[in-house]
Amino acid sequence: MTASATPTPDFSIRNLWKVFGHRADKIPTDPAMATLTGPEILERTGCVPAVRDMNFDVARGEVFVVMGLSGSGKSTLVRCLTRLIEPTAGQVLLEGQDIMKASQSALRDIRRKKISMVFQHFGLLPHRSVIDNVSYGLQVRGTGKSDRYKRAQEVIELVGLHGYEKRFPDQLSGGMQQRVGLARALAGDPDVLLFDEPFSALDPLIRRDMQAEVIRLHRDMGKTMVFITHDLSEALKLGDRILIMRHGELVQIGTGDELVGAPADDYVADFVSEVPRADVLTLRWIAQPGEASPTGPVLPVGTVIRDAIPTVLGTAGPVGVVDGDKLIGVVTRDDILGIINKSHAVGDVDPTPITDSRLLEPAVLA
Repeated sequence: MTASATPTPDFSIRNLWKVFGHRADKIPTDPAMATLTGPEILERTGCVPAVRDMNFDVARGEVFVVMGLSGSGKSTLVRCLTRLIEPTAGQVLLEGQDIMKASQSALRDIRRKKISMVFQHFGLLPHRSVIDNVSYGLQVRGTGKSDRYKRAQEVIELVGLHGYEKRFPDQLSGGMQQRVGLARALAGDPDVLLFDEPFSALDPLIRRDMQAEVIRLHRDMGKTMVFITHDLSEALKLGDRILIMRHGELVQIGTGDELVGAPADDYVADFVSEVPRADVLTLRWIAQPGEASPTGPVLPVGTVIRDAIPTVLGTAGPVGVVDGDKLIGVVTRDDILGIINKSHAVGDVDPTPITDSRLLEPAVLA
């Protein structure tokens, strides 16, 4: 029996560049530029490499977060994915098809049917009601009024705007306006949703509610999402994986616990330095060799340390840590309390979580 083929990623980004400036197309192919940083390229050529030789995949159904400081290139990157900004070089593969080779008519079709985008500034049409804003994309497609209103009503209910169909944008709060933008993006049933810092202008409580809304919608609909943010807590809350950018370059890509447990360099370490480790790291990072009681509790290796506290602190002996049916180690009260009470410097952390081949090695976080 042959193994099933690996599903095609929704997005595959290959050697993607976006350079602003005179003769920008020469920068990606110039060997002299390869060893220079973004600021050095700017100083030498006057060109800004906003996105530099970017390579990554976004799996179908994944929430993929891109984050970095202002000016890191993250918003330029997400606009390159739909050619709202034309890339300088490289490939953008959508379900295996290179949209860099798409004609203008094909590109319009992709934007109308395959991909929807939610912006920081809502971009609602002020003279249109909520239901007309939500159904606008369907109207552009040529969908009849009855059908587009029916679909718009479905997504209005989905995002919690029932009763506001006839209101106008200036009659809504910022959070409700963003819900209209989200509903508009969902109305066309796209394969991929792109979010460009959609909640950064909202008050903290409204922002938290909208984050919860995105999590709920993803759980219910399973859409592929690419989410741009400069907020690490937002990235950790939403992202299956997180890509960190600096000066247009990919610095590190991984799950939240990989970034916190094994930062690639001082830049990433600074990003994650104030993250409560027990809220992000999983038992994989503290499990150590040992035998658990055959009748005692066991926890999956992917359990977040904070969630393991009641079980571990409520058990007299070591608690087994399992990967599927296989015991890979144990955790004790001291392991848990050490994470909670001790502030670990980056240099104190072994950057490799425990695996089967490391069962005889010391604890990762001792």
